[in-house]
Amino acid sequence: MAMIMAWSKFDSQMMARAIQLARKGQYTTSPNPNVGCVIVQEQTLVGEGFHIAAGGPHAEVHALRMAGDKAKGATAYVTLEPCSHHGRTPPCAEALIKAKVSRVVVAVTDPNPQVSGRGIKMLEDAGIQVEVGLQQEEAAALNPGFMKRMRTGLPWVSIKLAASLDGKTALSNGVSKWITGPEARRDVQRMRARFDAVVTGIETVLADDPSLNVRHQELGSLGDQLTEADIRQPLRIVLDSRARLGAEAKLFDIESPVMLVSCQPYPEAVASAWPAHVSQLQLPSDNGQVPLKALLEHLGGQLNSLMVEAGATLAGAFMAQGLADELVLYQAPKILGGHGRNLLALPDYTEMTQLPALKLWDERRVGADRRLTFQLSHNHLPSDKE
Repeated sequence: MAMIMAWSKFDSQMMARAIQLARKGQYTTSPNPNVGCVIVQEQTLVGEGFHIAAGGPHAEVHALRMAGDKAKGATAYVTLEPCSHHGRTPPCAEALIKAKVSRVVVAVTDPNPQVSGRGIKMLEDAGIQVEVGLQQEEAAALNPGFMKRMRTGLPWVSIKLAASLDGKTALSNGVSKWITGPEARRDVQRMRARFDAVVTGIETVLADDPSLNVRHQELGSLGDQLTEADIRQPLRIVLDSRARLGAEAKLFDIESPVMLVSCQPYPEAVASAWPAHVSQLQLPSDNGQVPLKALLEHLGGQLNSLMVEAGATLAGAFMAQGLADELVLYQAPKILGGHGRNLLALPDYTEMTQLPALKLWDERRVGADRRLTFQLSHNHLPSDKE
């Protein structure tokens, strides 16, 4: 049985370093999790690494390569339980055993209930001391999408909104460019780059004709760290229940995947004009709308995270149905007036207990604007796969 104990200040410093390393992979690893590893011999750091991309070496392998023979008898600090199965790479637990480390400190166990604990057991069966739980919350926060999908089969859903101080997203005539400043818009580009998919509604596409891609030239300092080839473009999803989208939308011009989700087939003449990177998904209608829960169940087969960039109706539907995990609000120091467009279309609540429960998770300045990140605790998703 893995040990859970009080750790030293040095242990905490080494795990903090492993978490710092793991964050370096946040734009490139999906659908794999972000993982960092530090190897220490007699309180001297001898190896470190992080998972860079799916299909490539895991964090433990990078750290072990750096440590070389100094890994024997060392302590390894890992942000996620070392894998125990053969995938595109051999098991990391096996690599640690072969290197003859004597102790492994794990921040958080594998969230997949079918494999959780197996890596730990493999290490313990080889006589290695294993301790679990150091900086568990911080490590879990590295991979909210991976953690949720492994538990529930559903992706992590984040709603992104931009509004004025009086909670408006546009003037009454629909003009919304630009509520927020250039720094906030660059920050949204970096947010897109972290997500597996971006979803919007047909009304937004018809009104604004967005591209919904990650634009390397707008990433700011991140663009200096990642080449354009490093950027993993999100799957761009358009919910179009009545199959109204034609062939001229700007998002078709960029050769990265687009998924059109409707409740009825598109006319053959329109669909045949779409480029090869466009796919279609037809789902049964839910009162004339795309069924959001069914969409998430479909996406959970391959994606960890979904960013909602949509108008008040679709964003409000995700929140009202308890399907969103996070709300990211960019708030500008502007007042648009009482006739401006509202932030979210939500039910007419009659009791305070009916309101969505929001917990402020992070708050920071982004240029002249503020970015507020809220956790949504009143979602009704199952805790386990159905």
